[in-house]
Amino acid sequence: MSFTLYSAWRATAPYRVRIGLALKGVAYDYSALDLIKGEQRGPEYEAVNRQKLTPALDLGGGRVLTQSLSILEWLEEEYPGPPLLPKTSLDRQAVRAMALIIACDIHPLNNTRVGRKLHQMGIDQAGILEWTQGWIRDGFDALEPMVARYGKGFAFGDTPTLADCCLIPQVYSANRYQLDLGPWPAIAAVNEHAQAHPAFQAAHPNRQPDAVPL
Repeated sequence: MSFTLYSAWRATAPYRVRIGLALKGVAYDYSALDLIKGEQRGPEYEAVNRQKLTPALDLGGGRVLTQSLSILEWLEEEYPGPPLLPKTSLDRQAVRAMALIIACDIHPLNNTRVGRKLHQMGIDQAGILEWTQGWIRDGFDALEPMVARYGKGFAFGDTPTLADCCLIPQVYSANRYQLDLGPWPAIAAVNEHAQAHPAFQAAHPNRQPDAVPL
């Protein structure tokens, strides 16, 4: 079975899925979308994903998965090892809570279409940057004590989980938006630790076929 991941090199949602696929050792073909040019809004991709967002994971045979956390949960069910979720229900809840702070409370307010809408409303680049940094800051303020409590190298324990699949891309985004990680030492430590892991290295935006030198 051949999978195809519709991705964009710097977008954090497909970045999460690339980490998950790499951790699980699942091979896939890479189909790039240029979000700045609006290729995700074209009819060809709309036929793949009606929401016109990345990522989408085409399993073949007419089955296409959308929404990054849903895809990661599917990967966990289909490819149980190595696990992305801990053994107990309370620990799994903590991991999911960390992931959802990022996927539901930070990222949706900072993605490309929100930035485009703010620009259309007359907000200048300085205002958009302040908006973006503010929501990341609020989310990291909530995450920091959780990571400090549960983390032992990674966000929860000493092996990567669903939380890390979300956290590392969000730290990448924070760096893009010039946010100093000094106030969140536990998050910064997890990010540094993850950079040495082969799966996180393989999923990094700079290693994607559509990466643009900056």
